Amino acid sequence: MAFESLFSSYDRLLLMDTETTGLDFARDEIIEFSAVAVDQVDGSAKVTLEYDQLVSLSPGGFVPPKIQQLTGISTQDLRERGIPKTRVCRDFAEMLQGRTLLLAYNAHFDLSFLFYLLLRDGDPAILKGKDKLDLLTVYKDRHPFPHKLCNAIETYHLGDRVCNSHRAIDDVLATVAVMEAMESEKADLDRYINLFGYNPKYGISGKAIGSVTYKPQPYDPKAPLYEL
Repeated sequence: MAFESLFSSYDRLLLMDTETTGLDFARDEIIEFSAVAVDQVDGSAKVTLEYDQLVSLSPGGFVPPKIQQLTGISTQDLRERGIPKTRVCRDFAEMLQGRTLLLAYNAHFDLSFLFYLLLRDGDPAILKGKDKLDLLTVYKDRHPFPHKLCNAIETYHLGDRVCNSHRAIDDVLATVAVMEAMESEKADLDRYINLFGYNPKYGISGKAIGSVTYKPQPYDPKAPLYEL
């Protein structure tokens, strides 16, 4: 991995993924939080941290059957092995060392859930001043529909290395591999920092992230997000 353009501005690339009880940022909960830190070591980009934890539910919370079927995570799993939300918030804060760039595949989703987690059980102010990069936006700008993580894995021929299992740790490691393939494909990831695309048919889900510019991103590959 190289990422020279990114490491010229940042000390760390922190990729994250979440599994949740649903799609409502303000109401539903994170049930698994995973992150991978990529740092520059001796001039090379290397994975220096892998973090994966099940997260305990709020009192009275439960995992809906559809989510359990999708992720394999049960309410009982979270009762027995889930760590407190406050600890997840502290652990995440410790990962934000120096100039950290936050990345995810469909970053608006994961960052929105993370914000509400920090709002209730941590300090959301730690996100201020942290730039963000959405790899889904990059993929949509480069490749035709469909645009799920599994489609990116297939497009970049990564199926023998990673998988999109709907478990946060597998998916974040897949995102690292996709990011690396994107960098090899075209080294312009820095152009997408704080720029998130959205489907103009549906608009932005939930509240917009204040530090991010949102632009409509049609599925038509002949209508790019903007002229590079």
